[in-house]
This record gives sequence, structure tokens and C-alpha cells, in this order.
Amino acid sequence: MRGITLIELMIVVGIVAVLASLAVTTYSRYVVKTNRAAAAAVLLGIANRQEQYFLDAREYAANMTTLGATPPTEVSNNYTIATSADNTTAPPTFQVTATPISGSNQATKDTKCATLTLTSAGSKSISGSGSVQDCW
Repeated sequence: MRGITLIELMIVVGIVAVLASLAVTTYSRYVVKTNRAAAAAVLLGIANRQEQYFLDAREYAANMTTLGATPPTEVSNNYTIATSADNTTAPPTFQVTATPISGSNQATKDTKCATLTLTSAGSKSISGSGSVQDCW
């Protein structure tokens, strides 16, 4: 009689478990990276809306409500998006930030980038330990 022994079955189960753990880890990294890219895209869109608002009102919007911008659900589930303006300086400036929501998967797994910031001068920055080029 020919069949599969228990040892052979356990080896196959072990190999499948190792492959599955690698796949889950890689997938988790891609989800974090995708969430960050979506937040960066929203920041760029809000910066564009700030410039449009400036053309109409001759000043930048002080907050998201004044700007009339709402981030999409897939971004607001992971990040708090905020904008601020300083219209007292010459020229006026604004800053847009995406801060990972405390306790979220994004906050715990994306420590190398953490908070993304975009200014009216087009300067991009992060609060994490990674590089701006990798995070933006």
C-alpha cells in the first residue's frame, strides 16, 4: 500500500504555514503603503483646493470646513487630515497634515513615515524616521 505518512503531512503543513506567514506580512506592508499613498494624494488635492480658495478669497482657508473639503472614507479611517493657514504673513502660507489615527493599524505599522505634511511652498515632510523620498 502506498500513502502519505504523518511526517510527510506535517512537513507540507509546515511549509504552507511558512509561506502563509510571509504572504500575510508582505500584504500588510502593501496595505500600509497604499493607505499612505492615498493620504498623500488627498494632501495634494487639498493643497490644490487651497490655491483655488486663495484665488477667490485672497486668503487661504483656515480649516477643512472653510475649505469645504472632506477626505474620502478610506483615508479618514486611517488618518486625520487637517489644514491651517497663516494669512498674516507676506506671502500668506498654509500647511496640510495627515496624522495617523492613534490606535489604528496605520499608526502602529507606519512609524517610519508617521505624519505627512505639505506646505504652500510645496515642501513635503514627515515626522517618522524614514526618508521623505520613501514616504512621499
